[in-house]
Amino acid sequence: MDADFSFFALFWRASLVVQLVMILLLVASVWAWGIILQKLINYRRARAEAAVFDESFWSGEPLDELYDKIGPAPEGSSEKIFAAGMLEWRRSHRQDGGLIAGAQARIDRSMDVAINKEAEGLNGGLSFLATVGSTAPFVGLFGTVWGIMRSFIEIAGQQSTNLAVVAPGIAEALLATGLGLLAAIPAVVFYNKLSADSDRIVAGYEAFADEFATILSRQLDS
Repeated sequence: MDADFSFFALFWRASLVVQLVMILLLVASVWAWGIILQKLINYRRARAEAAVFDESFWSGEPLDELYDKIGPAPEGSSEKIFAAGMLEWRRSHRQDGGLIAGAQARIDRSMDVAINKEAEGLNGGLSFLATVGSTAPFVGLFGTVWGIMRSFIEIAGQQSTNLAVVAPGIAEALLATGLGLLAAIPAVVFYNKLSADSDRIVAGYEAFADEFATILSRQLDS
């Protein structure tokens, strides 16, 4: 009777250590794909939100009216950065209409803090992808080494090097390496892509903050 080399058959025939390695790699792969899909959706939403806000910001509407329309609890990242700058701008005005010294520096710091918070949200989870991409192959290799060692022990016990005796154990062991690569390759590819996307989005926030700060600086000088 031919041996069953299906995934589940190889999994159930494997030793407990190799089974644990396989389960760990499968969980890491599913978790990584969850992060990937979530980030793809979040980044698309962030780009769309930034485009809508930029259109409103450059429409010529007075900044105070735009700030009042957004309200005290903005939802979008661009809106939060804009609101942080406008809030500090308003707080920097004295009751007589004059400006408190150092207003420009405080406005810049407020927007920098808002940008850093949004960047943390964008980058959240990417470190897990980097970890999976760098460690999953070695975890799979550990399972393979353990499985092959177990196969050699069985060979020594049965005193036979027949392929029918060796093949199942080798196949079980190599499955762990395959799962390690299955988890690592997408994690590495999407980590590089998502990191680049995040950097571009944050660069857009920083560019907007610089432009907004320039506008407020003109008003301060006038």
